[in-house]
Amino acid sequence: MLEIRRLRLLRELSIRGTLAEVAEALAYSPSSVSQQLALLEKETGVELLRKSGRGVLLTPQAQVLVAHTEELLDSFERTEAALAASQSEVRGTARLAVFQTAALALMPAALRTLRQQHPQLRVEMVQHEPETALRETWARSFDLVVAEQYPHHAAPHYEGLDRQGLTRDAIRLALPPRGSGAEFDAVRRLSDAARVPWVMEPRGAASRHWAEQACRSAGFEPDVRYETADLQAHVRLVESGNAVALLPDLVWVGRTPAARLVMLEGTPQRTVFTAMRSSSSQHPVMLAVRRALEETAHRLAGPPAT
Repeated sequence: MLEIRRLRLLRELSIRGTLAEVAEALAYSPSSVSQQLALLEKETGVELLRKSGRGVLLTPQAQVLVAHTEELLDSFERTEAALAASQSEVRGTARLAVFQTAALALMPAALRTLRQQHPQLRVEMVQHEPETALRETWARSFDLVVAEQYPHHAAPHYEGLDRQGLTRDAIRLALPPRGSGAEFDAVRRLSDAARVPWVMEPRGAASRHWAEQACRSAGFEPDVRYETADLQAHVRLVESGNAVALLPDLVWVGRTPAARLVMLEGTPQRTVFTAMRSSSSQHPVMLAVRRALEETAHRLAGPPAT
């Protein structure tokens, strides 16, 4: 009989490409991964891996096993969900991947709700960039991801992930407080911000690409002097009179902005959503976490106070 633990190692290898990455993802040593896969070859009686340079390639027979392993893992998750649903109390562990704004704006209240309503539920949370988190949730490193999507920049889709919208927040031009400098005080709309310093996320981020395109559509190339993935740093640079930025409303949750916020033409909005594997979407733990997030997002809906 084939052992599911070894089959999962083979599946991880098909996703990650190298034994070292599989070992890191599952907290094994590379030699242990290699030994377990060698045992799987012995159990199946067929060649599963072929050397290719410094790496390995999966044989057609290995690909067959990987496809069936996906089905097995989905079946196990549905079975666990059905068993958990038969119990009177929500208990277990939920592993969440959340991007920074959601971690600050949504998670504190959602975690408090979950702790009060389901004391036997354990939530583990890691901050991750949405694109990576979506892939890792599909790969089963996380149970649920809170991700974002900027206008006309679709987040990656993975087969078998159940996505549900959580909230939408407006993206506004954030300007320093009046009196920070004549060049900033003169800005009334996006097109006026052609000659002032900008702060944006690093290149490669969907928000950076969207922001650059918004500026170009307004007729200029932004003077990006400051780059950081930390949106709280964006807020500090704006409010201290050093830069302007395009920021979504959720960054202002829990505080009154000192920045001047200007609505953009067309009222662009960012979409925040949750995603989990469809096979676990009916598990009481997952239903409870998603419900707490939805309730929190509903309470926070609305523009920031200025």
